[in-house]
Amino acid sequence: MISVPIHPGIQASTEEMVGLRRQIHANPELGYEEFQTSELVAQRLARWGYAVHRGLGGTGVVGSLKLGQGGKRLGLRADMDALPMTETTGLSWASRKPGAMHACGHDGHTATLLAAAQVLAAAKGFDGTLNLIFQPAEEGLMGAKKMVEDGLFERFPCDAVYAYHNEPGFPAGQFGFLPGVIYSSSDTVVITIEGKGGHGAMPHTTVDPIMVAAHLILALQTLVSREVDPNDMAVVTVGAMNAGKAPNVIPTSAELKLSVRARRPEVRAFLRERITAMARGQAAVHGASAVVDYQWKMPPCVNDAAATDFARQVALASMGEKALIPDMAPLQASDDFAFMLDAVPGSYFIVGNGDGKPGSGPGCMVHNTGYDFNDEILPSTASYWVSLVQAYLR
Repeated sequence: MISVPIHPGIQASTEEMVGLRRQIHANPELGYEEFQTSELVAQRLARWGYAVHRGLGGTGVVGSLKLGQGGKRLGLRADMDALPMTETTGLSWASRKPGAMHACGHDGHTATLLAAAQVLAAAKGFDGTLNLIFQPAEEGLMGAKKMVEDGLFERFPCDAVYAYHNEPGFPAGQFGFLPGVIYSSSDTVVITIEGKGGHGAMPHTTVDPIMVAAHLILALQTLVSREVDPNDMAVVTVGAMNAGKAPNVIPTSAELKLSVRARRPEVRAFLRERITAMARGQAAVHGASAVVDYQWKMPPCVNDAAATDFARQVALASMGEKALIPDMAPLQASDDFAFMLDAVPGSYFIVGNGDGKPGSGPGCMVHNTGYDFNDEILPSTASYWVSLVQAYLR
């Protein structure tokens, strides 16, 4: 963990912040079910003097605080939802709900923004409007899109909007800023291959959907290796295949589930076109048919250059060069904050969560049953939020 200056107000509330993070961790809630978490957020914001607004995106909460006569408006976002996983960390603050856990650090994101909110309200060290956005359902359910569609930025106009994500594998407490694309798009494809079932001893009387699926899986791998420009990034992953139950029965249908990612909109659209055509073509060659449910989900997170440079300069001024990740490059992860960045200029940055053993607490990769947010990065990240707000809303 790098040593950086910590805001005195954040330093004084560190124990409370860690306790709050662990309280949220122990009581995870899945997307659009964040009733307890949103109530906790709303109560605290109201106690500190924020005007609290509920209901955007279902369980979303926005806390708004206007000070002075300044006309500038800043938005900061944290996500609140957990994942449908059963935790295996064995920690005293581990999830109390089987089948739900904070395996991506949204508990830490929420606790960090709340800690900064408390200090900012007490210090009153800005001039303008601060909108704190606590978002539901980031994990594939596109809560950010829902909030935007519900009129987030019409009701709470922002000149810029920022968010961060903890990132295992990077040194704990180091910040990564990158103009342009920082996170990839993410789409889900469900392909159902319809064949003709029958007895496993008489395959000639059937149209085997498993065989068709096998050909399609191999063919899909050529999209990235042979059809996408090597200078572009693309990922086509077949994460699930479901077909049949008995060894001597050829099933009627087979199902494939794909995760598809890209950085450029043109590549994203190309993959949709080619995956759809390839699935139907491979099925037709073998006398089967294919139904393609292409779920157009999250676009890339594209950071505004000026907003990103401003955020980076604040980090440099408040924490120094050692706090920055050198040579930051785009990542293959995705986040629905992309919808907010499509609506308002802003920037999405990362904060290193440390290097840990797989399945063993802080530093372990996210979406792992052994993951935990690194509490050591809470004070520096909350302090940065305070610095960013005070710099932007001078």
